Amino acid sequence: MLRGIGASQGFGIGRAVIIEDVNLDYSAVKYSGADGEKARLANAVEAFTDETRQMVEELKKSAGAKEAEILEGHLTMLQDPFMLSQMNDNIDAGSVAEAAVDTVCTMFYDMFAGVDDEMMRQRASDVKDIRDSVIRILLDAKSVDIGAVEKGSVLIAKDFTPSMTSQIKKENVAAIVTEVGGVTSHSAILARAMGIPAALSVINSTGIINDGDLLIVDGFSGKIFTDPTDSQIAEYTEKQKAYLREKESLNIYFNKPSVTKSGAVKKVYGNIGKAEDAQNVVQNGGEGIGLFRTEFLFMDRDHEPTEEEQFEAYSTVAKTMDDKEVIIRTLDIGGDKDIPYLAIEKEENPFLGHRAIRYCLDNRPLFKKQLRALLRAAVFGDIKIMLPLVTTVDEVKSAKEIIEECAKELEGEGKLFKRVPVGVMIETPSAALISDLLAREVDFFSIGTNDLTGYTMAVDRGNAKVSHLYDAFQPSVLRAIEMTVKNAKAAGIMVGMCGEAAADPRLIPKLVEWGLDEFSVTPSSILQTRKNICECE
Repeated sequence: MLRGIGASQGFGIGRAVIIEDVNLDYSAVKYSGADGEKARLANAVEAFTDETRQMVEELKKSAGAKEAEILEGHLTMLQDPFMLSQMNDNIDAGSVAEAAVDTVCTMFYDMFAGVDDEMMRQRASDVKDIRDSVIRILLDAKSVDIGAVEKGSVLIAKDFTPSMTSQIKKENVAAIVTEVGGVTSHSAILARAMGIPAALSVINSTGIINDGDLLIVDGFSGKIFTDPTDSQIAEYTEKQKAYLREKESLNIYFNKPSVTKSGAVKKVYGNIGKAEDAQNVVQNGGEGIGLFRTEFLFMDRDHEPTEEEQFEAYSTVAKTMDDKEVIIRTLDIGGDKDIPYLAIEKEENPFLGHRAIRYCLDNRPLFKKQLRALLRAAVFGDIKIMLPLVTTVDEVKSAKEIIEECAKELEGEGKLFKRVPVGVMIETPSAALISDLLAREVDFFSIGTNDLTGYTMAVDRGNAKVSHLYDAFQPSVLRAIEMTVKNAKAAGIMVGMCGEAAADPRLIPKLVEWGLDEFSVTPSSILQTRKNICECE
């Protein structure tokens, strides 16, 4: 039996199909001169664009429009004038087109891969996907036809890039297994969107598993049974049927109140990264938004968003949610997220550096622009402001002073605005330990278990060698969560959770027992989370 990370729920039984990497060796390619290489590059970029647009349409059919945006992001990235000009500069310096693409994409890959943020790491994966695709086109190398695999196939690969995943015909694929990736990787997101069980970070799976091997893949636990017995096949066939029946039964929880058997009322919210994602929360029966990650408004552009652009995004979400609560996290960027136009200083250890609330407090004009937009947008709904990566009480006091300063400015300018509740994310051990003190200063807490687990366990969740330690069920993390919830309840403020653990069926009964008020999860997990809450005592 092999073990990995269960990244997409369900059970898959089928025959292994090993997806080999395409040979991208370009050492034999001869330099044809700057003009010739630039023409080759331009043709390859055009072919890549046409190919990717076709994949986008296929992915929209198999996984949905939202998931297809991952591939659309590839087009945006490669159309970046800076990236293309860097490639052409390399060609002018004597590089063949393949080497120019490799060099520039590797530079961007290294920049994103070294960041302590899962979304940024996914950009590294995207850059690698772009690099491999363009070089493959330049070499006229043939890739594996994933769409041609037979029904009941279990796909095994080192990684599944979005371009590979777009080729999958979900009716033919029983499960997906990769050697890298985690629950928030693009492989996992796309597998969940297509309803395909997946086990990721299964070390050396392409070397251990052979083509044609009969496998059972448990997408819950990440277990893979190689050469299963008849009794195991029978057991997991029944589990598979039961899971599908249960999935169908979740429809009765759409817009149903989230109430435990003993009558305790809870809230199940959704997490979003863009204004248009709010509609996905509504369509999945969410009672509000527990985390709007505003940093995505600042990415994929060459200048910071104006106050008006931010106001438009925040007010759109408020209107979409129709007076339901919307918790908006202020800018969570810094040394660990490279946004060129902000000229953020490089740091030796950006994970513990000048980021999030620390960066915003030291960049007052940028911070005020966002806060003014939030206060103005609050006129259109139930908006609350949440401060990220708080470690001291003084940070909260300083932020509140700036918020009040913005309110007085707007009042003086005669602009419509509304003062709003202010809360903090509890995502550092420091914040958990002083949660009793923080509770005196704020209106609510939201526990960010992704970072809280990482910081508490001193674990890089992208590192497969220590990924087994990245678990919110570790005693130290549980104690930090319990302490935070109890201190919030003692102070009479609302406490929620917006990390992945909010949807963990193992943890939900404990969170209910301790008194957590709100569970904010990925929109696709809303109904299952509500069901788990309703079944608690």
